[in-house]
Order: sequence, then structure tokens, then C-alpha cells
Amino acid sequence: MSEIPPMFDLSGKVAVITGSTKGIGKSIAEQMAALGARVVVSSRKADVCDAVAADINANWAKHGGAAIAVPCNISHKDQCEALIARTVQEWGKVDILVCNAAVNPFLGSMRDIPDEAFDKTMNANVKSNVWLVNAVVPGMIERNDGVILIIASTGGLRGTATLGVYGMSKAADMALVRNITVEWGRHNIRANCIAPSLVKTDMAKALWSDPKRAAAIESTYPLKRIGEPEDIAGICAALASRAGGWVTGQTIVVDGGMLSAATSEI
Repeated sequence: MSEIPPMFDLSGKVAVITGSTKGIGKSIAEQMAALGARVVVSSRKADVCDAVAADINANWAKHGGAAIAVPCNISHKDQCEALIARTVQEWGKVDILVCNAAVNPFLGSMRDIPDEAFDKTMNANVKSNVWLVNAVVPGMIERNDGVILIIASTGGLRGTATLGVYGMSKAADMALVRNITVEWGRHNIRANCIAPSLVKTDMAKALWSDPKRAAAIESTYPLKRIGEPEDIAGICAALASRAGGWVTGQTIVVDGGMLSAATSEI
């Protein structure tokens, strides 16, 4: 077994990752387990959580990683609180919270979005993160240590014609990490957003599954490719480790250079 560089070692850490049965969240859970963390795999469906946790235990135990499955629908406060309570019951603490689960039920002009879709977006993408943060912060304050990461989006940094309300929710998440930093930084609690551009996930499949459209998007990116979940997982692992020990209150853009380019298709 190769030795993990001390600056990136997560041995002994407990990480809760929402929406971690596929895509970016699954990749984050796998990467943190590979660095020695005990991870909580969570999404709405218990059987899928169980399968991913079993896979992590089979592949990363040799690195000290381990996983348990705790289903949670982030739209329900009681389930968010139960997720954290079960983790503390099982492993005694939460060192790292990764708020990755999110929804985007509407595509189009914000003048046309139904109130129900607006509320669903804000509740899942913002309010649930506040619930989860408030559930883990007391323990982090007690230990004088903690890391909170929220997966946001470049949509929170610019306007779009079709993803406006989703972008608004992600901009709110960026404000949330700044507030966490100001309120609880003195307790050595660090909070950051990671803002990807287009990544090959199921949620964004409509934007990259068509080869012609994907090629048009890629042509506008300086790195000439759409992101992979692993591109986001690596940044999360670094920010959760000692390597990110003096980074807080920030939005880290991970976008293949998209925002630096003059034009983009999304």
C-alpha cells in the first residue's frame, strides 16, 4: 500500500456526503475513502446507498477507508437531522460535511417557473444545507475543528436564460459559506463552495448526451473537454484535508477555464 501524503491524509476523519450514490457525490465518497476517511453514503434510496457503501468497503478498506449507508431525502428536515444523528451514533462525530445533493426541476425563463418548482429548488438546494450545517456545527465547535463543503455551480456566478433560479440557489450557497466562515471560523470550522461548470452527471445529461451539442460546448472551453466527477472529487478531498487548512469562505471555480473564455454554450 502506498503511503498517503500527510497533507492529504484523511485517516480518522468522518465525512457525510449527500447525494453520494452517483456522479460527483459518489466520486467524492470514493476519493475520501481512498485517503483513509470513514464516509457516509447517502441518497434517497436505501438499496442504492447499500450497494455503493459495499463497493467502497470492498475497494478502499486497504487504505483505511470505510463506509456506511444512511438514506436521506434532503427535502425533509427530520431526515437531515436523522442522517447526522445516525452518523454520530455510529462513528462518534462528523468532521466533514459535503452538501452535494441538489435538484433542478425547471429549465426555462424564470418568468415561467411555477411557484412549486421555485420552492422545490430553494428548499433542496439552500434550506436543506442550512439544516445540515446547523446539525453538524455544535459537534465541530466542541472539537474546535470541522470542514463544510457545498457543491455549487458556475451558474451562481453569472446569469443564464434557462437556469436562472437554479443559479440563484447556488449563489445563496456561496453566501452561506461566507456566513459560516464569519460565524464559526474562530472555532476552526472552514467552509467553502466548489463551483463546477458542466460535468458528466445524470442531472446534466440533457446538456452533454447529444454528441453535437457536447462538441459545441467543449469547443468553447479552454481545456476542450467537459468535466468528469473525479475533477470535482479531487478538489473536495484537498479542501477537506490539511492541504486546505487556510482556505475558507471561498468559492473555488472548477470549470475547465469556461469562465475565462469569451463565450460559452451554457
